[in-house]
Parts: sequence; structure tokens; C-alpha cells
Amino acid sequence: MASYQIGVLAGDGIGPEITRAALLIVEAARGRAEVDLRWRHLPMGWEALQGGATAMPEETKAALATCDGWIMGPHDSASYPAAERERRNPSGELRHHFDLYANIRPAHGWPGIAAVAPQADLVIVRENTEGFYPDRNMYVGSGEWMPTPDVALSVGLFTRRAARRIAHVACRLARSRRQRLTIVHKANVIRLGTGLFLEECRAVAAEYPELRVDDYHIDAMAAHLVLRAADFDVIVTTNMFGDILSDLTGELTGSLGLAPSINAGDERAMAQAAHGSAPDIAGQDRANPIGLLGSVTMLFRWLAERHADPDLAALGATIDDAVARAVAGGARTPDLGGTSTTTTFAEAVVAQLT
Repeated sequence: MASYQIGVLAGDGIGPEITRAALLIVEAARGRAEVDLRWRHLPMGWEALQGGATAMPEETKAALATCDGWIMGPHDSASYPAAERERRNPSGELRHHFDLYANIRPAHGWPGIAAVAPQADLVIVRENTEGFYPDRNMYVGSGEWMPTPDVALSVGLFTRRAARRIAHVACRLARSRRQRLTIVHKANVIRLGTGLFLEECRAVAAEYPELRVDDYHIDAMAAHLVLRAADFDVIVTTNMFGDILSDLTGELTGSLGLAPSINAGDERAMAQAAHGSAPDIAGQDRANPIGLLGSVTMLFRWLAERHADPDLAALGATIDDAVARAVAGGARTPDLGGTSTTTTFAEAVVAQLT
């Protein structure tokens, strides 16, 4: 039996509640699988700050380096002390420190859940280390500065290396799905930066002749997703564009609370739901755990592929099936128009495990 050490960072706001629900379901499911999962709970966010550390302690990063992967709950970095807000936020720090360059965010409709695009089934592959996000694109410094109190400058970074490696991730994923790749850019205006990204993605895609490849400007792509999201399969794009489009597709397919994601590098991956910490409902047992739970099963599939472990892949599939059956049976948290609590939703999923 394979053994995996998984770090657990519960996070802020609703993070501890949805993390607890996700682990409850995984523990119930793994009793039916030949998989040994060992949880390592580590501090981050307010838990770490209250213990006198930073929001992402060096000790936590060192411990995560010994893990096969980890689960990260949402963080409420906007509420951190002023000095802490000058640092990278916890997820940005981990993406930077471990070079988790691929943010993979699927979106699909759910039977019985009202959605603008219920037939959609797509994946956004977002380059995760560069672009216009200043906390990720500089070795030293933030990537933003103000030469005068009235002028702010932000640097966007685009490299061939980053474009090529994210394009390979997207092409391999498209090859395993419906064999269609869409590149999203703004090369008509940001000619050098996103032009380089487009050029490299096209060059990589040419190495996968079985794929059908097209490309769209970001503004046109937003409109196409609203009008015909079901026509798209795998979308590869830059950091900021991917962040925006994945929030859009999450809402188009029912709710951002349903939206999972992983942040993956060559050696490690982090499960992290696409949504935030929702401090307004924290502690009320009403948060939707589906996004984080789906992120966990994505992590299991990533590890299963890396370690050629069909049992871990089967565990993820078992959990995904149980969630779908629970939702179809009427178990829904308030964001989906239901009355389930976080706890009773988790119990409904456990009841569906076979």
C-alpha cells in the first residue's frame, strides 16, 4: 500500500470548517481504499500570527517540503496587520517558494444546480508565476513602485520558459480530454508580453498534432464564454487573465463555491479552492465545502498520475461520485439555494459512499 504525507493548512474565515468537512469525507472514503494518507497539520494565516509567527512561517514551508502535497484553506490576508500585508500572501508565497507554476481550474455544470452554462465542461490552465501579479514576478522587490505620489507603475513579466512549460501542461491535458486547446491573450495591444505568450503556446501546440488549436483575445473570450461555454475544452492563458476567466466560469456553471483548483509544479502540488475565506459567514456552519473537496480529489489524481497509483485515483473518483450523488439528492448549502449546513452536507456525502 502506498503512503502519502499530506500537509493541511486550514486557513482563515470558513477555512477550518470546509477543511474539517473535506477531511471527514476523505477519511470515510479511504476506509474503502488501499491508500495510506497521513495528515500533517501546519499553521498559517491568523493561526500562525496569533502564535507570534508570520502568516506563512518558515517552519511551515520547511515542513511542506517533506510532504507529497498539501491542502490549503482560504486566507483572509486583507485583514492581516499592515506589516504583514506588505509580504506575499500565504498562497502567493507558497506558489513562489515551490514554483507551483500551473494553476488548473476546471468548471462544469451540475445536475439540478441552476447555471448560466449548465452544459459547460472545461478547464482553465493558468500560468501562475508571472504576468501582472507583482507578488509573483520578481526575484527581489514587489514589481510595483511609485516614482511620485501620483504615479504608480506595475511591471508585467513574460518569459518564453514560463509560456512553454504551461503550454505543455495544457496540451497534455487537452490530449487526455476532447483534444481542443484555446489560447487566450491580448497580443493586439500587449504585443510583446502576451504576444510572446501566444507565440510560444502555438509553437508547443504544434508538437501535439492531434489537437485542434485556436486563440482569442481576452475580451472576446469573456463574451464567448458567456454565450457558448460548452464549446470550449482546455483554455491556456496568462496569470491575470486566467484568474479572471476562472472566476467567470465558476459562476457560469453554478457558483464559485463549487470551483476547485490545484497549483502544481514539477515536484509538488497544492489543493486550494478558487474562492475566498468568506469572513461574513465564518463560524456559522453554512459554507460550501465542494470547491475545497474537489481540489483535494484533483490533488489525489495529480499524485496518482505521478506515482502510477490507481488506488489513489480510484479514491478521488469515489469521492467525486459521492458528492455528485449527494447534490443530485438535494444536499445543498445556502449558496446553492439549499438548507444543508457544512456538517450535514458532509454527512450526506459520506452516506453516498459505496
